[in-house]
Amino acid sequence: MASAFERVPGAVVEDGILMHVGNPLVEQRRLVRGEAVAPLENRSVVSVAGPDRLAWLDSITSQAVAGLAPGESSELLILDPNGHIEHAAGIVDDGETAWLLVDTADAEPLVAWLTKMRFRMRVEIRLVDEVSVIGAVSPDAAGLTPFAPAGVPLVWRDPWPGVTAGGYGYAVGEHPGQAREWAEIVVEASERDRIAEAAAAGDVALAGVLAVEALRIAAWRPSWGREVDERSLPHELDWLRTSVHLSKGCYRGQETVAKVHNLGHPPRRLVAVHLDGADSILPPPGSEVRVAGGEVGVLTSVALHMDDGPIGLALVRRTTPDGDATVETAEGAVSARLETIVPPEAGAAASVPRLPRLSRRASAAAPSGS
Repeated sequence: MASAFERVPGAVVEDGILMHVGNPLVEQRRLVRGEAVAPLENRSVVSVAGPDRLAWLDSITSQAVAGLAPGESSELLILDPNGHIEHAAGIVDDGETAWLLVDTADAEPLVAWLTKMRFRMRVEIRLVDEVSVIGAVSPDAAGLTPFAPAGVPLVWRDPWPGVTAGGYGYAVGEHPGQAREWAEIVVEASERDRIAEAAAAGDVALAGVLAVEALRIAAWRPSWGREVDERSLPHELDWLRTSVHLSKGCYRGQETVAKVHNLGHPPRRLVAVHLDGADSILPPPGSEVRVAGGEVGVLTSVALHMDDGPIGLALVRRTTPDGDATVETAEGAVSARLETIVPPEAGAAASVPRLPRLSRRASAAAPSGS
């Protein structure tokens, strides 16, 4: 698949996705300073139009979006009946249409599922091919002009890592994503082509997805395409922060979400992985994570960060301790250190009063009617 950005000097494009333009570390710094924009050709847009759109999305997803104001950003998950994550999307509404920003690999499956669930609701669902998504700290970068078919600029501002209304954060202490600013701007194809031409002329600085991923991983931000598998629960990824409203009405998977949060513990948990960079080996996602020689989980994301060096995220068994670990690669084991994101005691958040149990003898001796 061709990319409009292939003509940019130094651009490396794989499967239509701009990976970098020569130096991902420099690109990270430019993104953070608001001096670069990142074409997100791995992100797609799904529109949900119609008068019932927000009430309907509220009823079938994990987030409370029935009262979403025009231009307001939120995030939602679609769960299976057992609370496992099936789809994830950022959402911004313009007063006429709800726009869902999703990983491209999930776009068509999401459209198919939403269409199946439409029933008699007054909604129209469509994969929007005539737009693109650009990532930046704000739409001011490179003078971006957001798509605004109803007069409201389509800019999704990532709520991570704040704890939104009805949400709950498991990570403790100072969160490394606190200083992160990130927006995804929906633009028309003509605006995308303008950015590509300006970048080719040296008038706009670009960053590739390698830089975007490094900043995401450093902020402990989960991704549908990387951290989610068929067993993933929102609790395991600390995704109750921004994508779940714990006190909204019933939706598919809600019972599991409530039970794990109030009474139980998720079986796995997300950890940060600090990798030894001495051998210049960057383990691929999917590599085994081992502690004391035993497998405890899998590396889900990995990147070379501008300040922290080689870093990653991993899903490991709940009881896995922090500290020394290894990540297995085809070239051998890479030393690593695990750091808690979701603590082992996550869940069981409710204070449930429990009556003292009476022994059978005490119960038999109790006065009648007591």
